[in-house]
Amino acid sequence: MIQNIQIRELTPRHLRQSCSNCSLRELCLPIGLNPEEMQELDAIITQARPIKRGEALYRAGEPFKSLFAIRVGFFKASVISEDGREQVTGFHMSGELMGMDAISSDFHTCDAIALEDSEVCELPFGEIEELAGDVPLLQRHLYKVMSREIVRDHGVMLLLGNMKAEERLAAFLLNLSQRFAIRGYSSTSFHLRMTREEIGSYLGLKLETVSRTLSKFQDQGFIKVQNRLIEIIDGDSLKKLLSNCQGE
Repeated sequence: MIQNIQIRELTPRHLRQSCSNCSLRELCLPIGLNPEEMQELDAIITQARPIKRGEALYRAGEPFKSLFAIRVGFFKASVISEDGREQVTGFHMSGELMGMDAISSDFHTCDAIALEDSEVCELPFGEIEELAGDVPLLQRHLYKVMSREIVRDHGVMLLLGNMKAEERLAAFLLNLSQRFAIRGYSSTSFHLRMTREEIGSYLGLKLETVSRTLSKFQDQGFIKVQNRLIEIIDGDSLKKLLSNCQGE
């Protein structure tokens, strides 16, 4: 994900790792479950399912059966338009849940593709829903996660509707920085797992615009770019771009 972190070899010990011992537990599960409740969760969840780079976790139109917590790796969510073009609708990293797009319709509305070798934990939704009925803390957490996704969708709408190219890209880099920091990684030095074309699709920008804007940020001393490695040199200037936008 960042700073050359390697995907570990999958061994029986890793496959038996429980939610209670997972370093990402606080990100994808509620804090405060008692040992008995954690055991019930462990019995339901399939741990550390490997997904190779380029493979689909699920495809648009497939029946909805489970939510997926990303243990290791990075995914993109995308839809294919009628003319065959891909529209990226989101990027997801370790500690985040995927699959909530299908709860209302019982069918997935997008493709979820691994951008690097990854691992996910599978949460069968029917069993999770039943357990949540008996564990209010778990139910409340699921509501919070859904609310967080709604807020994120609103943020993307604002990005595409009100911001110029420089502001969109600055917001994107600062958002990644914040999400890496929450996971204990560097907030100022990270690898982009997505291509510039995929970034452009997500932000509503052309590939050339993304590349040109990154180069401009580097010339201005805001960032340093080396292939897919991004170093944020002057985060305050990136934030100022957004402040100017919000003040207009």
